[in-house]
Amino acid sequence: MSGHTENEITIAAPLDLVWDMTNDLENWPQLFSEYASVDVIRREGQTTTFRLTMHPDDNGKVWSWVSERTTDRRARTVDARRVEPGPFQHMDIHWEYEDVTGGTRMRWRQDFAMRPDAPVDDAWMTDNINRNSRVQMELIRDKIEQRDRERRSASVPAN
Repeated sequence: MSGHTENEITIAAPLDLVWDMTNDLENWPQLFSEYASVDVIRREGQTTTFRLTMHPDDNGKVWSWVSERTTDRRARTVDARRVEPGPFQHMDIHWEYEDVTGGTRMRWRQDFAMRPDAPVDDAWMTDNINRNSRVQMELIRDKIEQRDRERRSASVPAN
């Protein structure tokens, strides 16, 4: 068995702003509520290898792993995979961005499988990822829309 999730949200902001903010890895701890730090290990062209470290979970455990992420701005896509899969046999992530009426649609697709000795199974992780993706997407939406409002109000001359 394997897990698959697809989640999307529309952000009332231009695609360029959504792209720039969601692909600024060093600022992910300010964008996502779950990440304590991001350490870039290597950049080669459009591919970045980095370590993500989460805030401690309810049991005080700190989860950390290395991922590789390749951006394609022209295609408006990002593909990522865990290099250190931890409890996953594999974790592959695909992000898509699309201009839509009212802003930008951002879609996340995750395909994964848990290791047989992992503390949870594919079904549990699917539910967990779906629940958490919605929370994170709403936080990201709110932060990007706030930044867009600030940018627009700063560009309006005072009378």
